[in-house]
Amino acid sequence: MRGTLTLDLMVAGHAVPTPCDWVGSGADVLLLPALSTIASRAEMAGLAARLAADHRCLIPDWPGFGAHPRARLPLNPATFHAYLDALLAAAPGPYAIGVGAGHAAAYLVAAARRHPKAFARLVLVAPTWRGPLPTVMGPERQGLFTAIRRAVEAPLLGDALYGLNIRPKVIGRMMRAHVYGDAAHVTDSLIAEKTAITRQRGARFGTAAFVTGGLDPVPTRDAFLGLFGDGLPPVRVLRPSRAPRRSAAEMDALVASGRVEGRPVPGALSPHEEYPDEIAEAIRAA
Repeated sequence: MRGTLTLDLMVAGHAVPTPCDWVGSGADVLLLPALSTIASRAEMAGLAARLAADHRCLIPDWPGFGAHPRARLPLNPATFHAYLDALLAAAPGPYAIGVGAGHAAAYLVAAARRHPKAFARLVLVAPTWRGPLPTVMGPERQGLFTAIRRAVEAPLLGDALYGLNIRPKVIGRMMRAHVYGDAAHVTDSLIAEKTAITRQRGARFGTAAFVTGGLDPVPTRDAFLGLFGDGLPPVRVLRPSRAPRRSAAEMDALVASGRVEGRPVPGALSPHEEYPDEIAEAIRAA
């Protein structure tokens, strides 16, 4: 079974047409892609294909992201929590597995707390909670991050600033640096696909929010760890061997907390796309 449908969701008082892919048949699985400049539901296609023999996978795009024109709405954590509530109302499952990559992980965990019967278990792939600029520069520069976000969102100036950062060479360098673990996997055709995602109408707003920390679901590591523990279904964290140092430290802290089960996998920040066979195996493993 394979198809595409659009869920007409209402989120924060805004109509948000949400394209979704259905792949496979069997127990339902929700696959939530990461948030990033190049994020779209297509990054989950390889993983879904490998789970499809005995699972029916639902893969939605996040508001403000994906390979299509983006609806304008407030891009903040409250909106993203409300989005998952609307998604689970429209497609309630129940899901045998909820899979969240990158920033989607924390939003998925929070949704599992609000909807305790929605998921039998959770798998978090390279989970993150801090955007790129706060990760690299530290939270004390929040004023600068706010100014950068406003500049990218501004008419004319924002288009020019955004355009400088979505050139194919820039996209390729970013992917080789921390998105993929093996630079040889970052081909010209892949870069072209990712560049096309960044050029969708309204794409700069999601990028500006994510990169500056405006979509960070929690403000601190302690708050991130506090999402886990009693009241959740079993949680498995897939920790990529070549994750960037600062992001890896957060994943390691989560595994060390004892509140989740940790499993090593290859790759960097997008192992579900780069190594779908290994990620599918890690999801299925007892």
